[in-house]
Amino acid sequence: MFRSLIVTTGILAAGVLAAIAPTNIEAATLMRISSWAPPTHPQNHLVFPGWGKRISKATGGNVTTKIEYNLASPLKQFELVRDGVADAAWIFHGYNTRFVASQAIELPGLGATAEAASVASQKAFESELYKAKEHRGVVVATMFSHGPAVIQTKKKIMSLGDLRGMKIRVPGGVGSLVGRALGVTAVKLPAPKVYEALSSRVADGIFMPVETQKTFRLKEVTPFVTFMPGGLYYGSFAIIMNPGFLKKLSASDRAAVMGTTGTKLASHVGKIWAHGDVVGLADAKKFGSKIQTASASMYSEYKGITAKLEADWIARVGKRGVDGRKALRIIRSTVASYGK
Repeated sequence: MFRSLIVTTGILAAGVLAAIAPTNIEAATLMRISSWAPPTHPQNHLVFPGWGKRISKATGGNVTTKIEYNLASPLKQFELVRDGVADAAWIFHGYNTRFVASQAIELPGLGATAEAASVASQKAFESELYKAKEHRGVVVATMFSHGPAVIQTKKKIMSLGDLRGMKIRVPGGVGSLVGRALGVTAVKLPAPKVYEALSSRVADGIFMPVETQKTFRLKEVTPFVTFMPGGLYYGSFAIIMNPGFLKKLSASDRAAVMGTTGTKLASHVGKIWAHGDVVGLADAKKFGSKIQTASASMYSEYKGITAKLEADWIARVGKRGVDGRKALRIIRSTVASYGK
C-alpha cells in the first residue's frame, strides 16, 4: 500500500509539473474556409490547398487551413464571413446587387486569360475600385476572375437572333446585362444548380466559362459551345477573410498571412482557372461537344448590342466615388502587358 501511495503521488506530481512547466508547443490557429463548389472543382482541390500551404509556410505552421462545405448557399458567403461563421470564403460578385465596382473586369471583349484578368482585377481594386467600399465588414484577400464566358446551349446557335427568347441561365452582374441585351429569358440560379436546371429543361442554355463543361459536367446537358471573340463577358470573384480572425493572430502571423494575398494570390487563382479552361475545352471536345467561334457578323452585331455597357458602368461607379475610366485603363494595360 505504501509503495502504491508513492507511485500514485509520483504520477500526480508529474501531472502537476507538466501542467505548470513552460512549453514551446502551441496549437496552430485554424482558418476555416467556406466553399460552395464540389470538392472536385479546382477552387477546392488546387486553389485553397495551394493557398493553405503558402499560409502555413509563411507563418511557420502557426496558421493552417481547412475547407468546409455546405455552410451556406453561394449567395450567403459574404454574410457567413462577415459574421464570423467562417474565417474565409470565396464569393461571386454577381450574386449580390451591392457589387457594382467589381464589374469592371466583367465587361465584354477583354480578351484575357483568367490569370491575366485576375491580376488586372486585383490591381484595379488596389488602385481605384476599393473606394466604392462594397466589401465593408470583411477583408479582401484578392479579387479574381474566371476566363471568358462562352455560350453553352442545347441546340446550335447560328445567329444572335437564335438566342432571343431562349431560357438562358445568367449569373448576375454584367453577365445578366448581356443576357438582357441579347433578349434572352433570364433564368437566375447559383452555379451548383445549373446542371439540374439544364437537365430538367428549366433552362435551354447557359453563359459560363468553358471550364464548366468539365467541372459542372455541362458537356452532358449543353453539347453546343459558342465562343465570342474577346469573351462574351468575364466573372468577378473575391476571396474574403473575417477581420476578427486576423485580429486574433499575432502581429507577425497576421503580416505573414496578408503577405500571401493581393496580386500573388490573384495570380495563383487565375493560373489554375486558366488551366481549367484549357482542360474543360479539351474534355468537351473529347466528349463530342460541338465547338464553334461566332462569325464575324455575329461578333460585329454583339459589339453593337453591348456598346452601352461600358459607359453605363462608368456612370454608375462614378456615383460611388470611383474613376471608372482609370480602373479600366489599369485593367487593359495590365492585360496587354501580362506575361511579356
